[in-house]
Amino acid sequence: MNRQDLQTIIYAEKAKEENNKYKHKICVCCGAGCISSGSELVLKKLQEEIKTRGLESEVEVISTGCMGLCNQGPLVKFLPDYTIYQKVDCTNIARIVQSQLLDKKPIEDLLIFSDSRPKPFINAQEDPFFKKQMKIALRNCGHINPERIEDYLVHDGYKAFDKVLFQLSPEEVIAEIKQSRMRGRGGAGYPTGLKWETVYKYVSDQKYVICNGDEGDPGAFMDRSVLEGNPHRVLEGMAIAAYAVGANKGYAYIRGEYPLAIKRFEMAIKQAKKLGLLGNNILGTTFSFDVEVRIGAGAFVCGEETALIASIEGKRGTPKPRPPFPAESGLWGKPTLINNVETFAGITPIINNGGEWYSEIGTAKSAGTKVFALAGKINYSGLIEVPMGTSLREIIFDIGGGIQGGGEFKAAQTGGPSGGCIPAEHLDVKMDYDSLISLGSIMGSGGLIIMDKSSDMVDVARYFMEFCMDESCGKCVPCRVGTKMMHDLLQKICDNKGTSIDLARLEELAVYVKETSLCGLGASAPNPLLSTLRHFRQEYETRIDQE
Repeated sequence: MNRQDLQTIIYAEKAKEENNKYKHKICVCCGAGCISSGSELVLKKLQEEIKTRGLESEVEVISTGCMGLCNQGPLVKFLPDYTIYQKVDCTNIARIVQSQLLDKKPIEDLLIFSDSRPKPFINAQEDPFFKKQMKIALRNCGHINPERIEDYLVHDGYKAFDKVLFQLSPEEVIAEIKQSRMRGRGGAGYPTGLKWETVYKYVSDQKYVICNGDEGDPGAFMDRSVLEGNPHRVLEGMAIAAYAVGANKGYAYIRGEYPLAIKRFEMAIKQAKKLGLLGNNILGTTFSFDVEVRIGAGAFVCGEETALIASIEGKRGTPKPRPPFPAESGLWGKPTLINNVETFAGITPIINNGGEWYSEIGTAKSAGTKVFALAGKINYSGLIEVPMGTSLREIIFDIGGGIQGGGEFKAAQTGGPSGGCIPAEHLDVKMDYDSLISLGSIMGSGGLIIMDKSSDMVDVARYFMEFCMDESCGKCVPCRVGTKMMHDLLQKICDNKGTSIDLARLEELAVYVKETSLCGLGASAPNPLLSTLRHFRQEYETRIDQE
């Protein structure tokens, strides 16, 4: 298929959308979270109810990806009113259809609502959960059917890819990404444009692009939701990256625990190939690029790029010393670009709107938006996307609806096992890379676990250390032995059997493990311990006093 053929398809789909006979669109969240609550049955029942009432010519019912309010699912959204019903089940569907579509009176007791809100919002866009967000990576998640490429094309899908193929050189694409000041969303926050430029400069007969979807942090589900809700956005970002750095082969490494994400991404690849958006001589150009999916086998350490590369090569997933970095010698010894799912999802809007546009969002050192997975003792747990620099207080109390049961906030764990805990006195911290590092935590991939006064911070440190101990690949002694020793000491303190000597030894071990481990898993494993010691030392000392 050439460019003109694709444009004809897009124009036809847009014309179909503009002349849509439907007066209403019902979106049923069929992301993994809502599916686990029974949303597929809700979807089927809704379709049957619309047909029974003879409304199928006026009302379109579709399945979508994640809408964000995961603990309120199944979620059903009515457009154009933007009314969202929570915890819908088959017993109240007839009532909702009657009231919303026929009586024009939304059922307030089923709208998104919690004790922290003064009233339910008939137009959900007015609810602070949605109103205070800015969707870039998550744009159209929860609004389009992720299993139809036509839905993606109607919403400017592959427009950016077309632009780079026919209007921009690889150097110009990289210049836009550099101007955007985007930093990699996988955790380290390395400048994306600089990484692309580095891979581009290496001369090789073969280069690769890898999408890291091995999201393993406890409580994190950002990448899963993007892959489930808008897989073509990630695929388009990979294709643009491949064009920019000179690669013709890509791999999406997705953790095996995400079967729905794998299914939808593989479906997206097949659809893109059918329209000539992947494969040889794409849209009649000299550029060729293809993508395959590789499924992770449950090893947390494979989120580290050199371990991930080893896994794709069919080897045991263990890290390698660097340099050389993957940009120089990566997959099968060839220059390789690795970015995570959220990074690739942010590429298309940068190309469409310009790097300068993106750079003006966020803070001076952390541009753009960030997706967070809110979990823990919070009223609205789920997926959010906010500008970098949004305060932790605003995320918890405005967007998240506050602490469950009106409880008192105690700490927020950011960055998963590699991150740290932020206490109440720092509620106004800006959620950006540098501000979190100054408090002994990190942004990480975006996990954000909220804790109230009932949380035991020593036990929190012990839990994350146990996770790191279990997930250590065992290749280097500091991580293999050090995490085990720190876990045992933490367990001893949790059992009220610790001493001041144990506490001193913990701090000493933390420094050794942090400074001498081979990869990021071991180097960051002490972070939860060190941050809780820094901000909640009294809890450790109280346990020791009870010896």
